[in-house]
Amino acid sequence: MAKLRLLSLLLISVFAFSNESYAYSETPKVKYYDQDDITNQIPFFDNRFHIDAQLEEVTLVFYRNRGSQPVILVRPDGSKLKINTVPKDKVKWFDDQTFDMIQIKRPMPGPWQAVGDILPNSKIMLVTDVRLEVEPLAEILLSGETLKVEAQIYNSEKVIDDPLFNDVIELDIDFYSTNNSSYDNFGAEPIDIGAFRDDGYDLDEYARDSLFTAEFTLDFAPGEWIPIYRVKMPMATRELRQKPVIVHSNPVSLVIETSKDGESEHRLLINIDDSYVDADSLIFQGKVTFPDRQSEPFAIMEGKGKQRIKMIRYTEGGIHRIRLNAFGKTKNGREFRLVVPDFTFNVERVDGPLVPTLDGENQETKESEAMLAAKKRAEEIAQEKAKFEMQLAQAKAEQEAIAQAEQQQTLIMIAIANGIIVLFGIGMFIYLRRKN
Repeated sequence: MAKLRLLSLLLISVFAFSNESYAYSETPKVKYYDQDDITNQIPFFDNRFHIDAQLEEVTLVFYRNRGSQPVILVRPDGSKLKINTVPKDKVKWFDDQTFDMIQIKRPMPGPWQAVGDILPNSKIMLVTDVRLEVEPLAEILLSGETLKVEAQIYNSEKVIDDPLFNDVIELDIDFYSTNNSSYDNFGAEPIDIGAFRDDGYDLDEYARDSLFTAEFTLDFAPGEWIPIYRVKMPMATRELRQKPVIVHSNPVSLVIETSKDGESEHRLLINIDDSYVDADSLIFQGKVTFPDRQSEPFAIMEGKGKQRIKMIRYTEGGIHRIRLNAFGKTKNGREFRLVVPDFTFNVERVDGPLVPTLDGENQETKESEAMLAAKKRAEEIAQEKAKFEMQLAQAKAEQEAIAQAEQQQTLIMIAIANGIIVLFGIGMFIYLRRKN
């Protein structure tokens, strides 16, 4: 098992480390007390822990009910640390919907207490040595195959089995090219493979059993890659790099022999490269999609050697699509399942058979009728288009006429209003003059 030693991370409640050496003494520096059985709504003496004077820094994690307020820490002297009033140079505080993570430099020695809506199954725990163990990838990897990888988080020699830990940590997987010019992935960008899950979906067997499962498909360029596992927490990120692995090319390739007369079937040749796989062990399940979008599943359960043949019925000319999954064993006996890249082929239209007439002459099939119908339809479309353009031009002309009439009416209204204003001004002038 590959190991990643993560120092300076707190997983469940309390984590302490030295700034100078990151090494832990044999004597624990954080003492904790068992909670009583009365309640977890934080009576005055519950959720207590003791911090030694030698500690340079501690990181605390408290799990609380979703959406509740961040916790409040009561120091040994009775003073309180709250999220909005902590000194930024000494305290880092990350609050989430379900937990608080608090990092304190040079904490005050003595008994501390946490006050808040903390979950009943939360515990105070001293974490001194954290590591990630991920099972190594298989020796033979094939492009297109789907892998299942499992990982666990350890505290010293004990597995972290607290389901609440899933809310704090994220485990991601990336593949980085070694940039070896001897392989096809030379110069390739990093590939984001996916993440570990512990939710009981897909290949993860049991939810929140502390066994993290990753399922991913090697659907990228074959070549030499470095698997990198990242452990992410709000205040820290660590990496685990496994040794480089080689992803070999997909061992299955497809070739088609199409029908020439419209009566016989197409021949799909499934070729197997047995450099890394046991060719006799392979079985196949696939689906053919015809040009009319009708699909037909098929399976090949038997066969030996490096080739299988599947007959596909002729329906009509056009694009055909084939999706194929393969199941088998590698040379070293490992079971695998992989997806063959989608395969398409085009079948040209085959002229219909010649049908003899009563006078012995041959006549063409319905193709000529179809051509005449297509020509007639094209003429109808052209006529409809011309009619539509005429209607559009007429409508445009009517809109312009309406707009011009509205403009003239507006000018008349303006002239009338101006005349009224002028007459009113003249009347006022005459009135004032007579009055004077």
